[in-house]
Amino acid sequence: MAKRREIINSSYQRKQENHLRKTNLISYSRNDKLDQVGQQNQTVLTEFILMGVTRHPELQYPLFGVFLLIYMITVVGNLGLIILTKMDSRLHTPMYFFIRHLAFIDLGNSTVICPKMLVNFVVDKNTISYYACATQMAFFIMFIISELFILSAMAYDRYVAVCNPLLYNVIMSQRLCHVLVGIPYLYSTLQSLMFTSKTFTSIFCDSNVISRFYCDDVPLLSMLCSNSQEIELMLMIFSAFNLISSLLVVLLSYLLILIAIFRMHSAKSRKKAFSTCGSHLTVVVVFYGTLLFMYVQPRSAHSYDTDTVASVFYTLVIPMLNPLIYSLRNKEVKSAFHRVFNN
Repeated sequence: MAKRREIINSSYQRKQENHLRKTNLISYSRNDKLDQVGQQNQTVLTEFILMGVTRHPELQYPLFGVFLLIYMITVVGNLGLIILTKMDSRLHTPMYFFIRHLAFIDLGNSTVICPKMLVNFVVDKNTISYYACATQMAFFIMFIISELFILSAMAYDRYVAVCNPLLYNVIMSQRLCHVLVGIPYLYSTLQSLMFTSKTFTSIFCDSNVISRFYCDDVPLLSMLCSNSQEIELMLMIFSAFNLISSLLVVLLSYLLILIAIFRMHSAKSRKKAFSTCGSHLTVVVVFYGTLLFMYVQPRSAHSYDTDTVASVFYTLVIPMLNPLIYSLRNKEVKSAFHRVFNN
C-alpha cells in the first residue's frame, strides 16, 4: 500500500511539473511574440511619406520653377545681407548685428526645407528617411523659435534707438547684443532637442504619411501610439509661452516707441523715428500674422490647402521677403552695397 501511494504521488508530481513547464513555455512564447511585435513597431518605420505642396500632378513642374526661384532669391538676398553687414564698417552697429543673425536664421530655415521639397517635385515618391525627418524637424523648430526671440530683441533695440538715442551705444553694448542673440539660440536648441528626442523615441503607429511637405511636430504627434498626449501638452505650453512672451516684448516696445513719437515736437523727428522702425515693423506684422493665422485658429477651420499655404508662407516666402524689406527700404544698406560693389 505504501509503495502504491508513493507511485501515485510521484506520478501526480510529474504531471504537475509537466503542466508548469507547458504553461511557462506558453507564457514565454507569448512574451517573445509581444517583444517581436514591439520591436517591429519600433524598427519597421524607416521612412515617411510627405504629402507635398499640391495633389495635382500637372502643377508639379510649374511649382518646381516657382519655388526654385524663391529659394535662389532667398539664398542670394540673405547671404548678401550677411556678407554686406560684415564687410562694411558703417554697418557695424547693433541694429545690423541683429539683421545679420535674422538673415542667417532665414537662410537656415529655408535651406532645411526647400531643397528636399524641390527634390520631391521631380521624383515619383515623396519620401524622407526616419533620421532625415528627425534632423529636419529639429533644425526647423530651432530656427523658428530663434526668429521669434531675435525679432523681440530687435524691437527692444528699436525702442532704445528712439527713446534713448543719446545712450544708445552705451545701453546696446557689444556684450548685451551677444547675450540677446546667444540666449535665443541656446533656448531654441534645448527646446528643439527635447521635442525631437521625445517624438522620435516614441512608438509610431502603422501610418507613415505626414500631411505636410516637411517634417513638422504637429502632424507627427497624430501618428504616435505612445506619449502623444504628454508631448502635445508640452508643445502647447511651450508654443504659447514662446509666442506670447516674444509678442509681448514687441508690443510693449512699440507702445513705448509710439508714446515717444507723439511727444516729439518736430515732424522731421517723427518721420525719422517711423523710418527707423518701418522695416522691422513690416517683418514683425508679416511673421506674427502668419503664425497666429496658422496656430490660433480652431481645428475645425484647418484644412490641407490653408495649412499648406500658411506653411509655404512662413517657411519659404518670409525668408525671401525679409532681406528685400531690409535692403529696399533702407538707404544705409543701399549705399553700403554701392560702396562694396564699387570697391
